[in-house]
Amino acid sequence: MKTDNKKNSIFVRRVRAGCRHIARDWQLWLMALIPLIYLIIFNYGPMYGLQIAFRDYSPRAGITGSEWVGFKWFEKFLTNVQFKDVFMNTLILSLYNLAVGFPLPIIFALALNALRQKRLQKVTQTVSYIPHFISTTVMVSIILMVLSPINGIYGNLYRLFGGTGFPEDFRALSGSFRHIYVWSDVWKHLGWDSIIYVAALSSVPPELHEAAKIDGASRFKRILHVDLPTILPTIAILFILRCGSMIAVGFEKAYLLQSTVNLSTSEVISTYVFKNGMNSFKNFSYGSAVGLFNSIVNLILLLTANRTTKKLTDGDVSLL
Repeated sequence: MKTDNKKNSIFVRRVRAGCRHIARDWQLWLMALIPLIYLIIFNYGPMYGLQIAFRDYSPRAGITGSEWVGFKWFEKFLTNVQFKDVFMNTLILSLYNLAVGFPLPIIFALALNALRQKRLQKVTQTVSYIPHFISTTVMVSIILMVLSPINGIYGNLYRLFGGTGFPEDFRALSGSFRHIYVWSDVWKHLGWDSIIYVAALSSVPPELHEAAKIDGASRFKRILHVDLPTILPTIAILFILRCGSMIAVGFEKAYLLQSTVNLSTSEVISTYVFKNGMNSFKNFSYGSAVGLFNSIVNLILLLTANRTTKKLTDGDVSLL
């Protein structure tokens, strides 16, 4: 009885202390309330609609009025003849994008930090940000125009170096889709993704570099043994977050680069959901089930990456 009273008194004291803290810094809590409301409305609120994936949804009957069918739509997707191709296309494209798109911003940030001319460093950094602000639709239009075999830079260079006629249009080839998708993504996001690494490198103590210079370390060795270990926790956290969205290949870019010729490699989960669930206006449940399956796979990858990173860093870096 005394133990219960003691616990209750501790709880009451903590509540009172929390209320006093909120009353003292109410302006800060009010600022935090705005993004919290945003998350509740646009991130947690729509979770109510996840049950569509387990129902035979009809707009007329509504969500709760539609028939509950369990895992019917998941079974339909997993047993579909396109499942293997769609899932493998998404996985291969995601792994390719991760293998190229994740380390390059780190290398770019280390190279920028090593530049001695600060003015050149700032100009290079600013120029590298610009593609990030170009919309995906405009970026795809630029890619298609540049790679045009008729009047694009690709076709003009081909004829400039002695080619006759028009070169092969590899924009539509199934084998070139992944390369175009990934490397254009690198061009668009390289500078922007390097911002956080540049910020982390600014916190490296100058004394470490001075000590390394006295020991005779070259610039490359200082990058390898001073800069890189300092930003390693940042790299690990961003890697975990990247793995959490690895399978979520963007719909817009894949759909715009897609054609009937490269469909064997360009059909990913997001475009499949649009065509078979959303575009038909009659099978929202199937599209929701496929989208939920995609989210579950991302969650598994996030937990796996978090657990692996936690073991490799002896628990120093972890999100969960």
